[in-house]
Amino acid sequence: MKAFFKFLKELQANNNREWFKANKPRYDALYRDFVEIVRQLIAGIATFDPEVAGLDAKSCIYRIYRDIRFSPDKTPYKTHFGAYMTGYGGRTSPYGGYYLHIEPGNSLVSGGVWCPEPAVLKRLRHDIYDNVEEFTAIIEDKKFRKVYGELEGEVLKRVPDGFPKDSPCGDLLRHKNFVVSAMKPEQFFCSKDWIDEAVEDFRLLYPFNRFLNYTVGEFLGKV
Repeated sequence: MKAFFKFLKELQANNNREWFKANKPRYDALYRDFVEIVRQLIAGIATFDPEVAGLDAKSCIYRIYRDIRFSPDKTPYKTHFGAYMTGYGGRTSPYGGYYLHIEPGNSLVSGGVWCPEPAVLKRLRHDIYDNVEEFTAIIEDKKFRKVYGELEGEVLKRVPDGFPKDSPCGDLLRHKNFVVSAMKPEQFFCSKDWIDEAVEDFRLLYPFNRFLNYTVGEFLGKV
């Protein structure tokens, strides 16, 4: 794993096509290693989330090349390795899943539903409102809270239309995403057992993703 961080730190300092071309063989070797890491994570996650079994690792891994067409930031490469694993597809799936992000100073494991389309977000809010005791029991579980803390991401200033403004779960309903993350120091990845430890962190996400994915699947007509 030290090779990942060394490469990414150098890429942060030399984010240009000339440097990347000269170091492409290093990237290709790391990419192959990352595919194997993701395969091992998928195998571990499948022990408690059977939907993930058989998922293709490469379909979960994000490209390192940035889409700069509409961005003021014209640096051509991402400075991290990332993979999104869900039993309903790879990195483009709208379902909640398990995310690994390796980046110097900003590594994490994460999960949930990020940036759902408006109709899905509305349905998620309604299902949380209708089943708030079940949902809060999941996100307030002591082990879950110890690792992941609270829901993160952008929130509305007010409770969205269609819900009582004085609802006791109003703070939950204001969220635009239903995601949690656990930051990981570089030392975490230096442990020989870090993949097993990451799988255990992902295990805590299973009830959270299962709740969210029932709603997403219902919306998409797959439940």
